[in-house]
Amino acid sequence: MCPVCTVTVIAGLGISRFFGIDDALTSLWIGAFILSFSFITIDWIEKKWPKLKIKRFTIPFVALMYLLVLVPLKTTGSIGIAGNTLWGIDKVILGTIVGSLVFLAGAWADKKERKMRGKQLFPFQKVAFPVFSLILASAVFFLVTR
Repeated sequence: MCPVCTVTVIAGLGISRFFGIDDALTSLWIGAFILSFSFITIDWIEKKWPKLKIKRFTIPFVALMYLLVLVPLKTTGSIGIAGNTLWGIDKVILGTIVGSLVFLAGAWADKKERKMRGKQLFPFQKVAFPVFSLILASAVFFLVTR
């Protein structure tokens, strides 16, 4: 993951909230942001303090990052609003999970493509694959929530 990915996710989140787009769509970007920011932070800590060997704690660290975002959303009432569900699951929780998985799948697809071809197909491919995956998921959620 790279800082450009994170900035792109933040921009998408800000734009969707500004236009009052459904929570399921907005939370897709929240989930992607949390995951991207977690990986960037882990890489930064690993470079800054290599003796910590933070990569051994990737899963607990990422889980902590999710808690740091979702707990305040729950305590402020953004999660658990009656009727704010999709398929019986709170839209913010569902979107966060799906957004994280889709973003991870996009990053995986980029790595797989680079490995198969031995190079990147185009500039900023590392950014484009995860973001394009999120855009596709957003389009699907938009159609479902209309």
